[in-house]
Amino acid sequence: MIPEQIKILNKSLPDAPGVYFYYNDKNKLLYVGKATSLKKRVGSYFVGNAKHPRTAELVSKIVEIKYVQVPTVIEALVLEANQIRTHKPPYNILGRDDKSFIYLCITNEDFPKPVLMRGLDLERIGIQPFSKRLSLKARRKFLAVYGPYLSGRQLKMALQLIRRTVQWSTCNPPSVTGSTRPCFEAQIGQCPGVCSGTIDKKTYRRSIKKLMLFFSGKKDALLRQLKREMAAAARNKDYEAAAKLRDRVFALEHIQDIGLLMKEEFTHELPEPAPGHINALGRIEAYDIANISGTSNVASMVVFEDGKPSKNEYRKFRIKGFEGANDVGAMEEVMRRRLARAMGGRDGRSTVPTPWPLPDIMIIDGGEGQVNRVEQVLRELKLDIPVVGIAKGFDRKQDRLVYDKTSAELRRVTSAFKEVFQKARDEAHRFAGAYHRNLRGRQSGIPQRKKRKSL
Repeated sequence: MIPEQIKILNKSLPDAPGVYFYYNDKNKLLYVGKATSLKKRVGSYFVGNAKHPRTAELVSKIVEIKYVQVPTVIEALVLEANQIRTHKPPYNILGRDDKSFIYLCITNEDFPKPVLMRGLDLERIGIQPFSKRLSLKARRKFLAVYGPYLSGRQLKMALQLIRRTVQWSTCNPPSVTGSTRPCFEAQIGQCPGVCSGTIDKKTYRRSIKKLMLFFSGKKDALLRQLKREMAAAARNKDYEAAAKLRDRVFALEHIQDIGLLMKEEFTHELPEPAPGHINALGRIEAYDIANISGTSNVASMVVFEDGKPSKNEYRKFRIKGFEGANDVGAMEEVMRRRLARAMGGRDGRSTVPTPWPLPDIMIIDGGEGQVNRVEQVLRELKLDIPVVGIAKGFDRKQDRLVYDKTSAELRRVTSAFKEVFQKARDEAHRFAGAYHRNLRGRQSGIPQRKKRKSL
């Protein structure tokens, strides 16, 4: 029974396949899931005591439920993957970082193939799995990358189901193999004949584009295209081709895919964060120092959550411990004052009524000096927070990342999320600069707009 205080789209959930979305009280998307029955699946979260700690935590935060109903489970599978990639909901990705997901990749070659790859394998060849657009390097290898998918078993089953409508091949042409012998899939009518040389590159590419349409979530567009081709074949009195297309349309409109989710329907297990895992889409704090010739020393702290600015969490500091240019000393003062705001929630040493939450990672505008000093303060306070410094280069491509190179997890995170860290650093620099200009203006007697109080 779903609690009455939780708002539900259309005030009820249909007993039909679809994708559901859980939101918290700040309208932040927490989790995306798929179901053979939205009504039964979502309702099961609120029956009895949750067995998994992270599931109980998730359920306690839900204030609104939305959903998208789809005709088939396979469409729910595709929609879920596309929504996770677009929105990166924290309860979908935390503890299952991008290297552990499964992705469907369409190779970029004369006869493209669908291949399944883990995020880790994509990272090894220089491709960021969660990127919405493929880089030039990625496009040289793949026509498209779809995902993330949580289950390789489900993705393989989906590929086999759609193969009844859209034929594709995993074999090589005779020019590579030196043989025209058809593969097993060709003998049973599932391979279009790449292995035997009975299909040309242009025709095969049209088939692969149909596969790409489907995994882009455009089943209706695929159906319209197949029906147009069927009508054209009938007009040209190519009745054999028209009959094959009719069968493919029927197969697509009558997919029997209930087995796709049956196993997963009985569990609510959300993964716990792995030991040492850094949630780079959690709370990122970035710091910068601003002054001119050592005067009007100020600092900024900006916060990114889910890779985006959380401006209500921004804070600014006036450096009080000394005068003169000393970015390392200023960073230490800021860090001690900032962490004091968290210690009230740890051991009561602070009188702060509402302690600030600790970040998942800290980004420091600066090099080894600033990073070493911040790490020294963290060790003194017995806090384990990863620190990454960004030393400015000639341009963004020349920025040098400063961090503990012995940490494999930090190496992975800095590689995968460098652009997010740079954006956070740039925002900290902008915010510090704006505060510095405001402060100097006030000191010179120039009227200024009212700003948030400094700390």
